[in-house]
Amino acid sequence: MAAPAPIHHARVLGSPWPGVFVTEIDSGRHFGRHWHTTHGLGLLDAGAQRSASGVGRVDAFAGDLIATNPGEVHDGQPLGGPSRRWRMVYLDAGAMAAWDGLGVDRDVTRPVFHDPALRARLGRLFARLDAWAGGQGDRLACDESLAEVVAGLAPHGLTMAPREVSADVRRVHERLADVSGEDPSLAELAALAGLGPFQLLRRFQKVYGAPPHAWRLACRAEQARQWIRAGMPLAEAAAQAGFADQSHLTRVFSRQFGFTPGAWRRAVA
Repeated sequence: MAAPAPIHHARVLGSPWPGVFVTEIDSGRHFGRHWHTTHGLGLLDAGAQRSASGVGRVDAFAGDLIATNPGEVHDGQPLGGPSRRWRMVYLDAGAMAAWDGLGVDRDVTRPVFHDPALRARLGRLFARLDAWAGGQGDRLACDESLAEVVAGLAPHGLTMAPREVSADVRRVHERLADVSGEDPSLAELAALAGLGPFQLLRRFQKVYGAPPHAWRLACRAEQARQWIRAGMPLAEAAAQAGFADQSHLTRVFSRQFGFTPGAWRRAVA
């Protein structure tokens, strides 16, 4: 008899600001390695999680704050129990730079940390955005909470963190990020980089934390997310992003973000 599927409940909320959204997830799923174009800051409400991060393997427990940066490859699985529950606020790079007040994009270098004051601020932001999504919130109160949360990140390694990437691997990354064309072969990518196929595979994964195929899928899901936010129908977004059909988009999108394209469309409508 097959084991029952792990529990998974996800909710996604829009916000008053472009490029900012919130997720609430209670899940026993093991999310494979993936990445986002956004900054993420969250609160682990219950359970525990083990995950990869830009600084290696980390464990988070109830009450901890968790953070990810754009392009940072991470995964996640329950630790010591069947599931865990967390809430996250995601900010596009431009939104983070604007709310940080410095006009530049910076990374949070601590993927798991403890800060009771910031945890309280983040909880207040979630409550106010939940009320706003239900038509009961106050925009100015939401503004104040987001400003307080971003300011509260400063003691936790908020820093410019440019990553040196060799030109050969960068060319491959740019080719994979262009989802408008046909999927390239590994031989084509290797020729583009001037490397052997296995040499490219090993070097790309070392730099970006995932093999080219997984990175390409993540790029396509992210591009579909942007198009759906702009109002493109789901089936058209799936086709434009290179998915076989809308079901294919839904499977990859759900693995990438934890919620479906339909839930995303409703949140940003």
